[in-house]
Amino acid sequence: MRSAVSQPSAPTIVKCPTCKTDVEWNEKSTYRPFCSKRCQLIDLGEWAEEEKAIPGAPDLSDSDGWSEDMNY
Repeated sequence: MRSAVSQPSAPTIVKCPTCKTDVEWNEKSTYRPFCSKRCQLIDLGEWAEEEKAIPGAPDLSDSDGWSEDMNY
């Protein structure tokens, strides 16, 4: 019976979220999924400026009439 020899798998390639350049997903890709520090910082800035957001439940704040101090 012959033993199976594992073939090296093809590298995983992803698109940089900022500039859409192909990026190899491995330990050597320091900024993955980004292609560079520049693209990483551009993305961070977009989140900081609230240009990007994860959809969620509406914010419950005191202006909505909700308070943690309410006694029922």
